[in-house]
Amino acid sequence: MQYDFTTIPDRHGHDAIAVDGLGDGTGFSPAAPKKGFDSIPLWVADMSFATAPSVTRAIHERVDHPFFGYYEESDAYWQAIIDWHRTRKGVCDLAREHIAYENGVLGGVVSALNVLCSKGDNVLVHSPTYVGFTMSCENNGYHLIHSPLVLDEGGTWRMDFDDMERRIAENHIHVAIFCSPHNPCGRVWERWELERAMEVFERHHVWVISDEIWSDLLLDDHVHIPTQSVSPWAHEHTVAFYAPSKTFNLAGLIGSYGIAYNPWLRDRLNKEASLSHYNAQNVLSMHALIGAYSEEGAAWTDELCQVLSANAALACERLNAYPGVTCARPEGTYVLLADCRGWCDDRDVCYADVPRLGWDVGVTWHDGRLFACPGFVRIAVSVPHAQVARALDRLDRYVFGV
Repeated sequence: MQYDFTTIPDRHGHDAIAVDGLGDGTGFSPAAPKKGFDSIPLWVADMSFATAPSVTRAIHERVDHPFFGYYEESDAYWQAIIDWHRTRKGVCDLAREHIAYENGVLGGVVSALNVLCSKGDNVLVHSPTYVGFTMSCENNGYHLIHSPLVLDEGGTWRMDFDDMERRIAENHIHVAIFCSPHNPCGRVWERWELERAMEVFERHHVWVISDEIWSDLLLDDHVHIPTQSVSPWAHEHTVAFYAPSKTFNLAGLIGSYGIAYNPWLRDRLNKEASLSHYNAQNVLSMHALIGAYSEEGAAWTDELCQVLSANAALACERLNAYPGVTCARPEGTYVLLADCRGWCDDRDVCYADVPRLGWDVGVTWHDGRLFACPGFVRIAVSVPHAQVARALDRLDRYVFGV
């Protein structure tokens, strides 16, 4: 490979919650490992890979001009987004007027809810549910209604369209938060699935807020289909949010963007986002995106997806070998869910105790209860392959293989 995805970095003391945020007592982060074990960071949704060289080069070139006053996004910034969506996602109708900056995807989700809902309204989400949706919606006064995803005979997570329709009707829902690809299940939705979901939403006049931050991280040659592209109705009734942060490990720089084709929706979103007067990126974030959304950034992303595909394959193969543990292989993202309920039931182990069994030996996975799935653990395989193997060896020796 042209780029380095094998070096195991020392991130301690370098502004990384993944390694320095353990045992903070909040209940969100894993506990620190017992004496004698180092921690293998598999919980925070960032990566133990250095970002693409084109990103750091763009930042260095900007820092060499030591003036950081007020600025406006450059034409190059907007064009980089348009070009990336055309070449990587097949979107040919995107123009500058359809794009709006957002500090973060969750902030954009909340802005969209504030435009489309009243406080206290019910909002449809799929479960397992990304914990960020849960926290941001509840903090802002919205009530989540969960429509569970179901595993089909082949072990693939699917939407239950009948359940979605029933919950929408019974709870008078007019907004849904959609996750594509899905976190934490790792599904890359097929076109027919997106079309069916949009038909349900259209019948019940449900606006769609689509989180597509993971859309560049595609495993085993799966293809992401932008939600807004599947029907004329979806095009006009969806706001989609993106960012380079997941793909290029840039969450600490801040910077996302939303796409809305409907001019009424776009105007209302822009107004809502402007109210705090703090919805603005820093100049280095702008240059980081330009460096990321480049030809070299695309080549780096392609290699990254190969690495993540191999990591996910190894993790699922090893985990599925344990009686009572099942793990659906993700098609996108770098997170996967391991269902440990059968293993717990066979051994009379409380579901709530499973995460700690890994934490004690430095396997810092995430407690499934945070994602509305007790008895599961979420694992981020966004570390060098050798680290994934080390974590699995520990699970074999100290947890599942005992």
